[in-house]
Amino acid sequence: MREITILLEKWQESIIRYLPKLMLGILLLLIFYFIAGIFKKLSLRFYSKIFKKESNIAKIISSVIYFFFLLSGVFLCLEVMGLDAVLTKLLAGAGIIGIVAGFAFKDIVSNMFAGFLIYLQRPFEIGDWVDMCDSFGTVQTIGLITTAVKNTSGQVIFIPNQLIYNNSFSNYSVFGKRRVVFKTGVSYGDDLDLVKKTALEEINLVSGVLKEEDIDFYFTGIGSSAYNFEVRFWISFEKQTDYLEAMSETIVRIKKRFEKENISLAYSVMTLDFGVKGGVNLFDKALKIENTQKK
Repeated sequence: MREITILLEKWQESIIRYLPKLMLGILLLLIFYFIAGIFKKLSLRFYSKIFKKESNIAKIISSVIYFFFLLSGVFLCLEVMGLDAVLTKLLAGAGIIGIVAGFAFKDIVSNMFAGFLIYLQRPFEIGDWVDMCDSFGTVQTIGLITTAVKNTSGQVIFIPNQLIYNNSFSNYSVFGKRRVVFKTGVSYGDDLDLVKKTALEEINLVSGVLKEEDIDFYFTGIGSSAYNFEVRFWISFEKQTDYLEAMSETIVRIKKRFEKENISLAYSVMTLDFGVKGGVNLFDKALKIENTQKK
């Protein structure tokens, strides 16, 4: 009985001696709990204004801030209470778990971080026409992990944000205009000055062409059967059909006007060599076909 009494007295002394640390640790934990809640509300309100279209991102960021303050309070509480050994074990365990999780979720974290940077920089918006990672179409959704692009065939392609951020891409909707490059050629016998004048006049009549932008005309080379040239001009652009209609109208106008001006559009010419010196016109000389089969 005496031994039990002595043991209880020791416990009582230990509790009395440890009680201030326990109370201080609990107080610190409560303070950090309230601070974490305040910062969570403030960060949620702040990031909701930045990410108006995606409220989930604001919630994720505010939750990360909340758990950061809460975890800091737990670690400080354990240190004040003198539980250094427990704190060391927790940190060691957290380090091991962090390494394992880092390898397991490396790609996911990379995509999330890339998605966060895309939201901050806003290089494209939903509905923009983009060409990224061999996919051309309109942006449907911008998520934390992937970005969805609907291509011209009607398929929705989900592209990891890490690939988008680490590679170059084109956004055709940024300036509201797009350049059209029309390439063709004319025969050797045509007047090149007339070709240039006629082509520029017809391009000016194309629907949607921007008059304030320069129209460039260049002869680009002498081909095997033609003088090659290209015309570059700008059109107002909202969707892919604007570009296709401008190109289609250009082809029709150039063809009709060239026919009217007796300008010949070039086509491939093939020369056949039958081994006759100086060549021979098949329509001027009859061909003699001999039957070499033995009777």
